[in-house]
Amino acid sequence: MKKPFDYVTLIKWIATLFLLLAVAVRSIEEVPRIYDVIFSWISACGWLYVSLIWKDRALILLNSVIGFMLLTALVRYFA
Repeated sequence: MKKPFDYVTLIKWIATLFLLLAVAVRSIEEVPRIYDVIFSWISACGWLYVSLIWKDRALILLNSVIGFMLLTALVRYFA
């Protein structure tokens, strides 16, 4: 029997890929740091959404704080 489409799993994997991309960008000195911040923020938002669906308070707290800190960095960079 085929399993129905699970969009939460899709978001979880996309957020994980963005986190891996952020770490890869962070390890290359020639790439501007803002790309790391952008990819990390996208990942934190994705994982925050997943953690809200799962009702996992530890992940909600972690990704809320990380998302806020990264958003602050984005606002400071673009403002």
